[in-house]
Amino acid sequence: MSALDLDDFSRAGAQRFPGALHPCLSDLLQVLEPIGATAAGIRLHQVEGLSAFLETTGCIGALASAILGQEARPVRAILFNKSPETNWALGWHQDRTICVKERREAPGFGPWTIKAGMVHVAPPIELLAGMVTLRAHLDDVPATNAPLIIAPGSHRLGRIPENQISAVVDECGTSICVADAGDVWLYSTPILHASDAAASPRSRRVLQVDYAAARLPHGLEWLGI
Repeated sequence: MSALDLDDFSRAGAQRFPGALHPCLSDLLQVLEPIGATAAGIRLHQVEGLSAFLETTGCIGALASAILGQEARPVRAILFNKSPETNWALGWHQDRTICVKERREAPGFGPWTIKAGMVHVAPPIELLAGMVTLRAHLDDVPATNAPLIIAPGSHRLGRIPENQISAVVDECGTSICVADAGDVWLYSTPILHASDAAASPRSRRVLQVDYAAARLPHGLEWLGI
């Protein structure tokens, strides 16, 4: 397993932006501070002051718009924190759900779930393939502090059946996404990824934001941030 620090997003499905948050990190931390980070993951909605960082002129949103264009919009945000108290491992998987305003029966969408009071649904894989996910690192993430692990190139393989994930990981290989506080990792939303428990756990806060440029069909609407 190697450390990944590539600028070939289309091939690898991931790209690191060192120091992208430095101009706004202290302000971002101030906005997120009232939320706290004692839970493993907190789904964010209508957090005062957060949209300024996520819109296309913001320090996070500008990176998404470089891939998706000026129509990029944040559609879901989660604040993660691994710590000595919340030091979990996450197996290999694809992110397969989006967050919408309300449930509407639509061809190709389902199953439906409710998470933190928000309506989630699995859309067609083609929609996910047009999205990107940004991970804004608020703390250092060396190899000992549970960096994200990805299978480079797996984002181009569509929806991968559960019983084929191990074989795909073996074929693609794995890379770890180490980061310094202030770095941003951008990856294609359907890429296969995982995370080990931290070998030397300490606070590892990550603001993860999904972006999309497409409108939803069949009367569905993004919940948004």
